[in-house]
Amino acid sequence: MGHRVLVVLPKYRMIDASGWGFQPIEPSVAVPMGQTVEYARLWLGTLPQSAARVCLLDAPHYFDREGIYGNPEGYPDNDRRYIFLSRALLELAQVLGFSPDILHVHDYHTAVAAELLRRFYRQTPQFYKTASVLTVHNVAFQGISDPARVLPLLGIPWEEFYPGALWEYYGAVNLLKVGILTADKLSTVSPSYAWEIRHTALGEGLQGVFSVRGADLVGILNGVDYEEWSPERDRYLPVPYSAEFLAGKELNKQRLLTEWAGLPEAEAQAPVPLLGMVTRLTDQKGIDLLLHVLEPLVQRLAVRFALLGSGAGPYENFFRYLASRYSPQVFVYIGYNESLAHRIIAAADFLLMPSRYEPCGLTQMYALRYGTIPIVRAVGGLRDTVRDYDPISGTGWGFCFADYTPEALFGTVQYALSFYRAEPHWERLRRNAMACDFSIRRSAEQYLQLFEWALEKVRAERA
Repeated sequence: MGHRVLVVLPKYRMIDASGWGFQPIEPSVAVPMGQTVEYARLWLGTLPQSAARVCLLDAPHYFDREGIYGNPEGYPDNDRRYIFLSRALLELAQVLGFSPDILHVHDYHTAVAAELLRRFYRQTPQFYKTASVLTVHNVAFQGISDPARVLPLLGIPWEEFYPGALWEYYGAVNLLKVGILTADKLSTVSPSYAWEIRHTALGEGLQGVFSVRGADLVGILNGVDYEEWSPERDRYLPVPYSAEFLAGKELNKQRLLTEWAGLPEAEAQAPVPLLGMVTRLTDQKGIDLLLHVLEPLVQRLAVRFALLGSGAGPYENFFRYLASRYSPQVFVYIGYNESLAHRIIAAADFLLMPSRYEPCGLTQMYALRYGTIPIVRAVGGLRDTVRDYDPISGTGWGFCFADYTPEALFGTVQYALSFYRAEPHWERLRRNAMACDFSIRRSAEQYLQLFEWALEKVRAERA
C-alpha cells in the first residue's frame, strides 16, 4: 500500500535463502546479551511479488535447527533465542539505517522488544519517533521463564523484580506480559478474541493484564490473500470455478475422490456429502470432540470425510484407524501438502472447525471463498466470520454451535447436512459464502489506523 516495510525473520534452517535471492551483507550485527556481545550475519531480500524488504538474521547457534520452536515442548533455550531476536531487530535497524515509525512485534517471541525500545533505544535519533504495536496471535504461549536466566540477558536489575512489578509473574518472568504492559498499542486477531482474553478463561491468566490495557487493545481479523486463495485462478485446482460456475466445484470433488482417494468414477459422482478438514491435530482444534462424533457420522449419516493434518500422535493414530476401517468413506493424509490443502478446501461440501478456542482462523475464510460451507464452534474469529444460515430470510453462510460437547457438534452437522442439495437453499448458501470479503487489504487498512493511533500516543507523550 505504498509504505516502506522491513520484515525481520530468523534464518531458520528450512529457509532456502539463496533460492529466494537473498544476499549476505556486511557488517554483521552486534547484539548485546547481558555482559557479552553476540553476532549475527544479515541476509537481505524481498518478499515475492512485493517491494517489502526482508532481513534474515543468521545466527546458526540459535536458529539452524529442525523446525522453528521445537516440538512438542519447545527448545529449552527458546527464551534466549527470542530475546536475541528481539534485541537484534533493534540493532540491525541501525546497521541498515532504517528508522521506523512503527515497531510491530508478535506474540511472546518479540514482545519484549517493545520494552527494549522504551528503555534503551527511544532516546536515540534512530528511534526517537518510533511507536510500538504488539499483536497477540495466541495467548496460550507466553514465554514464561526463570528470572535468573532472563533478567541478566536483558540488563534488568534485580531491584525491578518484585511481586506486582512489570518483570514478575508468580515468581517467573512472562515475556508476553512485559510486551502487553509496555507496547504503545495492542491488537489481537479478531474482535471476539479481544473480548475473550479480557473476560474469560481464554486469557490464560492474563485477563487482568489485558484489562489494564483495554483502551489500547483492538481486534483486527486476519485477512486472506485472494491472489493465492481464489477458485477462479487457483493453480492447484484441476478445474477453475466461480459462483457463476458452481458445476466446476463438483468436478473438483470428483477429481479429488478419483485421483487421491482412488474411488471409481461412478462412485465419485454419487451425491454423497464430503466433509473436509485441513488442520493441526491439537486439543485447540476440537479434535477430542471428533473422537466421539466422526465414527457415528460416517456410520449413520453416510457422509465422506477427508482430512489433511498432523500433530499429536494419538490423534494421528485415530484418523489412521478411521481411514483403514472406513476406507471407501474416509480419506486421511498425515502431514502437510500445499496442493492437497487447496484441493480439499475446493472439493469439500462442508468444512469442519469445532475449535475449543480460535483466536482468528483462516481456513474457514478460505473455505467461504471456495463455496465450502463452514460448520464451526462460535468462538473467537469463527464467531466473527461465520454467520448462521437462516432458511427463512436466506441470509448467512454457515452453521455454528456454542456448547463444547460431542452432542452439539453432531446435531449441528446433522442439521447442516439437511441443506445439502436442497434447493434453493444449497445454491444460496454457497453463493452467500463466496460473496464474503475477508481481504487482507481490509486488515491492512485497519492496522494502518492502529499505527496512526500509536504514533499519536508517542507524540502526545513527547509533548
